[in-house]
Amino acid sequence: MTYDIAAVRAQFPALKAGSAHFDGPGGSQTPQSVIEAVTDALANPLSNRGSRTHGERNAERIVTGARHALADLLGAQPSGIVFGRSATQLAYDFSRTLARTWGPGDEIVVTSLDHDANIRPWIQAAANAGATVRWAEFDPATGELTPGHIRAVLSERTRLVAVTAASNLIGTRPAIPEIARLAHETGALLYIDGVHYTAHACVDIDALGADFFACSPYKFLGPHLGVLAGRPELLETLQPDKLLPSSNAVPERFEFGTLPYEILAGAAAAVDFLATLGPHHDGSRRVRLVSAFAALEGHEDTLRLRIEQGLRDFEAITVHSRAPERTPTLLLTIEGRSTLDAYHYLADRGIDAPSGSFYALEASRRLGLGDAGGLRVGLAPYNNAEDVDRLLQGLSDFLRRPRPASGAH
Repeated sequence: MTYDIAAVRAQFPALKAGSAHFDGPGGSQTPQSVIEAVTDALANPLSNRGSRTHGERNAERIVTGARHALADLLGAQPSGIVFGRSATQLAYDFSRTLARTWGPGDEIVVTSLDHDANIRPWIQAAANAGATVRWAEFDPATGELTPGHIRAVLSERTRLVAVTAASNLIGTRPAIPEIARLAHETGALLYIDGVHYTAHACVDIDALGADFFACSPYKFLGPHLGVLAGRPELLETLQPDKLLPSSNAVPERFEFGTLPYEILAGAAAAVDFLATLGPHHDGSRRVRLVSAFAALEGHEDTLRLRIEQGLRDFEAITVHSRAPERTPTLLLTIEGRSTLDAYHYLADRGIDAPSGSFYALEASRRLGLGDAGGLRVGLAPYNNAEDVDRLLQGLSDFLRRPRPASGAH
């Protein structure tokens, strides 16, 4: 499927600095249209939402537009789109709200594959409610978290399963629809961390079986923001703490304070930009997004295979991203070398591939890497073959350096 990488790269002013960006899993670069949307929102009248003044109407238009854009991206309903400061903040907000219905004897399932933002809020909420936490452990040899791993810790007492749709550390994509079926058979709710997944795959929350699905636009070319998609009828049953005069309508009852209108304008523009990446430019935005993600996945998979083929020449490098279904994100360790040193070496040469555990502490520990993690190489829509060749050459040059006498890891 056609993917015009030269045309895509031309839309990103940050690429003019010359770096090869493999740091997308931590936050992507921003296209010009998103920058302009943020600027335009601030350059025109803005006020609290309403229908009388120019500023009120602009604010209302931006919020409504952003809800529809994110709903199109996620296969959700606009009335089920909740905005927050970050996915972490939303997980804390919803964990506290949901935990009001938990008590001793209730069980919550978390997984060792997840980012800590989809682990710690649930553990802490369960502790406050007197509920029990059960862990689903992934297989460190294969990187897989299977439905069987989840089934083993489910019971009739399970109230919620929190699981990632894709690991931000090693890219593993669990079989979420089957996990959802198992969770729902026990009567549990399913809270999906889709922060990493949404940047690389077309989301359909109904097909996934999500009761709640969280993502972050700054991972998919937008500004910093948290977004949660939920079923409106489910959201209607939840009563979070809120200010007395603030709206009790869904989804507004979950949004605290005045929304960041300029950020919402940028998030909507990011969705519109993503919709241009495919070969089809007619039809609804949702139709164009489905086409665009098919093209994007093909492009990123081609580059991932190019990286993996090149890495086979380096006997000292171990690739920990091994699951059959995964995003174009690779975690590497280097025998006898510090991946922090490798990160610094590459960064000095304009190749951005950071080292760490990236808040996926449990996954890093499960892999036997402690809290240090490894070198993470992640692809984004603007990466090209030249970036990949620079990365492989940089790693080759790093490996030819004399090993340090001591203290390496």
